[in-house]
Amino acid sequence: MNDSSPTPTLPTPAAATEILSAAIEQIRFARQYTLQLLDATPEASWFTIPEGLPTHIAWQVGHLAVAQYGLLMFRIRGRRPEDLDLIPGRFRKAYGRSSEPKADPAGQPTPAELRDRLTQVLETGLSELESLAPDVLLEPVDMPYAAYPIKLGAILFCPLHEHIHAGQIGLLRRALGLDPVR
Repeated sequence: MNDSSPTPTLPTPAAATEILSAAIEQIRFARQYTLQLLDATPEASWFTIPEGLPTHIAWQVGHLAVAQYGLLMFRIRGRRPEDLDLIPGRFRKAYGRSSEPKADPAGQPTPAELRDRLTQVLETGLSELESLAPDVLLEPVDMPYAAYPIKLGAILFCPLHEHIHAGQIGLLRRALGLDPVR
C-alpha cells in the first residue's frame, strides 16, 4: 500500500513546548484510566489467560512499563546506566513487543511489583519530559510515533499506546467475568 499522505509541517519550538504540555496531561489521563481498571481487578486474576485470548493482565502492565520507558526515555535521551535498575534486560525480554505471556506466576513479578515498576517509569519519564529543551523535541525519530516523525511524536504516541492496552485490560476483565469500570 502506498501512503501518499503529506508529511506534516513540524511545529516551531514554542508550539512543540505547548504540545508537550498537552501530551503530558494525556499521559496522566491514560494512566488514571489504566489504574482504575487495575484497581477493579483482583490480583488473583492477573496471570489468568482467558480462553480464546493470548494475554493476561500482568503482561499488559509489564508491557506498558517497558513501552513507556522506550517512548519517554530511551527514544528521547538514550539508555543510561541507571536504566538497568528501572527496566532490567530480563524485564524487557519478558514484556517487550515480541514476548509471550506466561500463565504461571512463578518467577514473575507480583502484581504489586508490576504496579510499582509502572509507577516508577511514569514518574521518571514525566520528570525528564518536564525539563526537555524544545530543540530536543524536534529531533527526528523512527517509528513508532504519532503525528510527527520527531521525538515529540514518540511522546505523543505514549498515551495512545496506553489506551490501546487499557482497552485490552478492559477486554480481559470482561473475559474474566468482571463488570465494566465505565
